[in-house]
Amino acid sequence: MKECEVCGAQDFSKIQAKERMFGLNDPFEYLECNSCKGLFLQNIPEDLGKYYPANYYSFGNYAKSNSLSKALKKLRYEAFELGISLRPPNYFDWLSKLNVSKKSKIADIGCGNGQLLAELSYCGFKSLHGYDPFLNEPINSQGFSLNKIDFFDIEEKYDLVMFHHAFEHIPDPVHCFEKLVEILNPGGEVLIRVPVTDGEVWREYREFWYQLDAPRHLFIPHTKSMKILAERFGLDLFHISFDSFDSQFWGTELYKRGKPYVGTLIEKEFSQHELINFKKMATQYNANSIGDQACFYFRKDT
Repeated sequence: MKECEVCGAQDFSKIQAKERMFGLNDPFEYLECNSCKGLFLQNIPEDLGKYYPANYYSFGNYAKSNSLSKALKKLRYEAFELGISLRPPNYFDWLSKLNVSKKSKIADIGCGNGQLLAELSYCGFKSLHGYDPFLNEPINSQGFSLNKIDFFDIEEKYDLVMFHHAFEHIPDPVHCFEKLVEILNPGGEVLIRVPVTDGEVWREYREFWYQLDAPRHLFIPHTKSMKILAERFGLDLFHISFDSFDSQFWGTELYKRGKPYVGTLIEKEFSQHELINFKKMATQYNANSIGDQACFYFRKDT
């Protein structure tokens, strides 16, 4: 890559990385744009499926709710809409920042097993569509569908397109935003939750950063990268919030110790005091906008 796909700059730093989640240790190289701070994987493997085995965390069967649980979840969301907070899950907070209704047509890109779409269907949402090219098979369930389709092959239009830690798995962020604008209805919105290079952990530990996650993460932005993409494609980036977890600390430390994520019990690696402290640090980092992941909210003009 001679120039940054996002901002056009030609000044890069090289980062040598390895596959660490499963302990394969296959080597890879990233380029970090020294202007917009985006990270780009070089020489993307032809067979990425090798790095998404059956035990990849998002592919397990989703947890189905029984009839009583579904009814209670629907009541909980109706209460939330009225301003009554009954221990709401995280996705209630995401939805509260968006102009969505139960009739909104919603796409979840990189949907995995469809758990989020199932939960939204229990809340009363009617038009829910998941897309993931690594699904074993498509699924049509009551209230939502899961489609074994690549993001760039989607033909329908949506009121809301969500990427919950899927955007970083898609090559060519510019092409991705071109497609987004194409499939959004007028006034449509986008929620992208993604690792970011704003994180203090990235700046300090570089190739051991837990969310570098070579080679599955093909592009990791900085908030600056996302602002450039929004402006370039005429989208209003109307809100950013950091929502990183304690895994940025214990996961990175595991990799520094040469241990994989899969198959390692963190309770045996870290004391209870350390794990509690990691959670406190994550909260502090988010408050200071130096956590290692963030939520980006975009809106298309009407």
